[in-house]
Amino acid sequence: MSYIHLGNEEGKVVAGGEGSNSKGFFIQPTVVADLAPTARLMQDEIFGPVVGFSKAKDFNEAIEFANNTDYGLTGAVISNNRAHIEKAREDFHVGNLYFNRGCTGAIVGYQPFGGFNMSGTDSKAGGPDYLLLHLQAQTTSEML
Repeated sequence: MSYIHLGNEEGKVVAGGEGSNSKGFFIQPTVVADLAPTARLMQDEIFGPVVGFSKAKDFNEAIEFANNTDYGLTGAVISNNRAHIEKAREDFHVGNLYFNRGCTGAIVGYQPFGGFNMSGTDSKAGGPDYLLLHLQAQTTSEML
């Protein structure tokens, strides 16, 4: 709910925005529009039903906005423009990047999952490098 209140300060709540704790804790999916790319709602990694939108003048600026955060768990691009898809593949700094599909639902065991920067270790859960996070390396030497 604090992000919804913040959304009302930083932008405009255009959908949702209500919560209830009468029978548990429920928050409506909430959309906040007209945010500056530097707004906190655009900078924080929010694990809840709140999403913010900023307007970009073009695709390059949209990629700049997306990369201008301390986080990088997942990202998605919906486009028929092959040049935009290839630019995103090179320049969009996230651990899991989805094209022309939803941006949630990595399948463990088939699609390793994890983020960049403050969103992860760069080793993907379910991937071969992830195993090393559960081991301790040891070097030994013996003179014979």
